[in-house]
Amino acid sequence: MRKSLSLNQAKMDINKDLIFLLVIGGLYSLGIFLSNTFVNVYLWKQSEDFTTIAVYNLAIYIFQPLTFILAGKLAKRVDRVIVLRLGVIFLSLFFLSVLIIADKASYFNFMLGSLLGIGYGFYWLAFNVLTFEITEPDTRDFFNGFLGVLQSFGGMIGPLLAGTIIAKMEANIGYTVIFTISFIMFICAVICSFFLASRKAEGGFYFRSVLAERSNNKNWNRILNAHIFQGLREGIFAFVISIWVFLITNSEFSLGMFNLVFSGMSLIFYFIGTKVIKPTMRKKSILIGSLILYFSIAIILFEISYIQLIIYAVCIGLAYPIITIPYVSLTYDVIGKAWKARDLRVEYIVVRELFVNLGRIISITTFLIVTSLFPAEQSIPYLLAIFGAGHIIIYLIVKNIYLGSEPKKEVPIKEQLADEKNR
Repeated sequence: MRKSLSLNQAKMDINKDLIFLLVIGGLYSLGIFLSNTFVNVYLWKQSEDFTTIAVYNLAIYIFQPLTFILAGKLAKRVDRVIVLRLGVIFLSLFFLSVLIIADKASYFNFMLGSLLGIGYGFYWLAFNVLTFEITEPDTRDFFNGFLGVLQSFGGMIGPLLAGTIIAKMEANIGYTVIFTISFIMFICAVICSFFLASRKAEGGFYFRSVLAERSNNKNWNRILNAHIFQGLREGIFAFVISIWVFLITNSEFSLGMFNLVFSGMSLIFYFIGTKVIKPTMRKKSILIGSLILYFSIAIILFEISYIQLIIYAVCIGLAYPIITIPYVSLTYDVIGKAWKARDLRVEYIVVRELFVNLGRIISITTFLIVTSLFPAEQSIPYLLAIFGAGHIIIYLIVKNIYLGSEPKKEVPIKEQLADEKNR
């Protein structure tokens, strides 16, 4: 793998840690995509209630930022890789809990969401900090693009494989199999983490100082505001679309096909985006991708069929890489040029995730309030149209970010300095 990466990016320093971090990211993506899409369907089949699904997702987004703060403190006191392993352990506990609770899972929706949120918090804090430390300015776009390729591959294989397994087996047996496979993927990720170089902890945890830095650093304030609007879209879109696909087709296999199309398009455009999107093109790429992403909602708002959902999957599969590659890189460059970036990189990652999850919490809370007052079937299209505009607002915010000259070699963090989904 290292040889092939070096051939493609001959002028870059593709080191061992970067490769293993990509492998861990790939295993995580395969494990999550294999099962997590179907947890929402699993809960729906037991409850047939959007509120149950929304509360499950709300718990995820409440506990994820809280865990990020705790994980940030730990990352300043212990090896970052240990924090990464804690995340994988909690993710494993989540899937084991689903297996044990089985047909009573919908009654424990908040608890299950809490476990998953804790797992996400530990994992993504560590993964993002390790990314910041391992990559440099000249490898950052490549890393984000190649990670996107691995995530898209996991998104293609995982849901389709899971949908096929569930369709071929009795429902409970099929779900047991896919949750078990996800557990194995996470164990493999833990094993790979032992090959990462130790990242020693240093300094105190200055969360409040970095949060207050918004008033001193306009770019930092803008990128945080952008992350709120990112979260506003992600909150309800994370579960509504997958439930719609299942309701229309009543088939987990069809849901797997939907994700195959979406991730297949993402895979192609992550490859293209990694090669084509340069730092000077970042803002224009975010604008183009955001417009495609938003106007694609019109395909499914007024009339909905499985064919329309597949066309929608093609559109968003094209749009997300065009947005994500430059947006993530821009975020890390803002952090890289911020006050005391080298010493406080953990705190910057924690605050960023706090804001994106704030947006998700607002989105789902609004969903719960609106659907309690009006029928879900009538209100959901309006909510999608409103919150779907999140990425267009992201562009309107980030177009005013100016970093001056490109970050110097010392700004990101390797041993001195070097650089999350959504996921």
